[in-house]
Amino acid sequence: MRISEKFVHLNTEHVGFSLEFSPAKTTQGMQNLYDRIERMAAYGPAFIDITWGAGGSHSNLTTEMVATAQADFGLDTMMHLICTGMEQGKFEAALQESYNAGCQNILALRGDPPRDKEKWEATDGGFKYAVDLVRYIRKKYGDYFDICVAGYPEGHPECSTASESIQHLKDKVDAGANFIITQMFYDVDNYIDWVQKCRAAGISCPIIPGIMPIQSWDAFLRRAKWMNATIPKHFLDELEPVKDDDAQVRERGTKLMVQMCQRLIETGTVHLHFYTMNLEKATKMILEGLGLLQQGDTCTNKPPLPWQRSLTLKRSKEDVRPIFWKNRQKSYIARTQEWDEFPNGRWGDSKSPAFGDHHGYGLGLRVKHEQVYELWGHPSSYTDVSNIFVKYLKGELQCLPWSETPMSSEGGYIRDQLIRVNEMGYLTINSQPAVASVKSSHPDFGWGPPNGYVYQKAYLEMFVHPDLLDSLLSNAERDPLVGYYAVGKSGELRTNMPKEGATAVTWGVFPCREIVQPTIVEANSFLAWRDEAYQLGNDWSKSYRSTSASRKLLDELVKSWVLCVIVHNDYHDKDAIFRIFDGLKAVSDLRQQASDH
Repeated sequence: MRISEKFVHLNTEHVGFSLEFSPAKTTQGMQNLYDRIERMAAYGPAFIDITWGAGGSHSNLTTEMVATAQADFGLDTMMHLICTGMEQGKFEAALQESYNAGCQNILALRGDPPRDKEKWEATDGGFKYAVDLVRYIRKKYGDYFDICVAGYPEGHPECSTASESIQHLKDKVDAGANFIITQMFYDVDNYIDWVQKCRAAGISCPIIPGIMPIQSWDAFLRRAKWMNATIPKHFLDELEPVKDDDAQVRERGTKLMVQMCQRLIETGTVHLHFYTMNLEKATKMILEGLGLLQQGDTCTNKPPLPWQRSLTLKRSKEDVRPIFWKNRQKSYIARTQEWDEFPNGRWGDSKSPAFGDHHGYGLGLRVKHEQVYELWGHPSSYTDVSNIFVKYLKGELQCLPWSETPMSSEGGYIRDQLIRVNEMGYLTINSQPAVASVKSSHPDFGWGPPNGYVYQKAYLEMFVHPDLLDSLLSNAERDPLVGYYAVGKSGELRTNMPKEGATAVTWGVFPCREIVQPTIVEANSFLAWRDEAYQLGNDWSKSYRSTSASRKLLDELVKSWVLCVIVHNDYHDKDAIFRIFDGLKAVSDLRQQASDH
């Protein structure tokens, strides 16, 4: 989505914000950065932007990050593009990759000179100024891209006067730039005066202030000096007395930045852009102080679908997904990106030779061995395993091998029932409660356009001990409104549902639209998920030594337990799906029975 379209929905009562990130320098740093971006995506930024190294030194990481943010996190992204060290072929390649990723936003910059050169020089076959890059993008791609340019409230360091700097900015806007993000500043009075001068010069596009959180005293001074930013006296008076205490500097700095942002909002600012420096805490503290952290998406009240939509070019029209990957979105994206029929916007086609292919980043267990022990300990019995699942349901654990995220808010509606089922030894890895018509604005279940109503069927996915499976399925078959799939690591699929076609488990009714059914249960995708589900269990097992009790226990679970899905079609009865477990034995009963014999 073009960022400028988001600004029209904002006002001083509904302020938006965005976040800047830069490629990390190491492989582990990149992995941790992706985790951080994913966490900060939950804050509700309108967009993020990704910087570009001088001379394209990190260009492959920049374009990779743009594609990942668009595809895996569903974040509208803006890609930096600079003139330094770039010949025209590199520009074209970068723009094409951005286009393919579904990214429609470019920040066009001249860039700083490389570290080994004092003065900036144009590259042969490249562009001399940012305005040339703006003209090129407009000529090549028309209105496809929104183009952002940089503004300098305290004047560009290479301009002799403020008016000259503003004229260069107007030239970039006249060449086709849609909006402006400023360099960092601390002097609000000067910024307000500068904006007024920009307006007087005929610059009418949105101007977004760039906000640099204060992390430490040394970094604060260094960045201010680097950007020639004036530091108001009250900043120095507040921070210098505690300059040797980083925690105090950040605490007081946050207070100062919150006051600064509040003043900007009072004078009409409707969007704030944060230079995060790839750090999380300082930015989060400012957002909390402004009351923006809980605000969520700055443009719509609710996400358009109950799962995070991917924004890449091929996936932008995707409107249906199997529920099995509900807690592992990145895995689903990686698995399905090459399926033959994917461009039609559906979830895939089982006739594709690539259907269910199991490879790629994000499909395996993404927890290190030492973290496995810290999270899940050293289980030596099935009761120990059940207790791990119960701790997750109670919020005492942040993840399970089959779920990369904490227990969802909607799961809280059936937490007690899920705890009972898991204490019996039925290990639930995915679930959703029945919902019989709630407003699309509902804080936990809502999605889609305003003034709609959403529905969903109760759904459970679990691993079941083989000696308990027949009783469970027998109880399920007694209820004509229950459908199920069950399959082991190998073997035939057992089901009472048609093997062709799909069952909608989530749908919505909205004004002036057809019924939307974005989440389904279906046999072929369930079998594709089966391979991954067992692989995750196998990855967990292999985290322990081959001679350990935990390894033997988890190997047996993966080898013999059955993956089972149950759907209850009476979405008016939230407890119906759990009555299937009434009268069933628990895993502990099997152990007692064996000891009696």
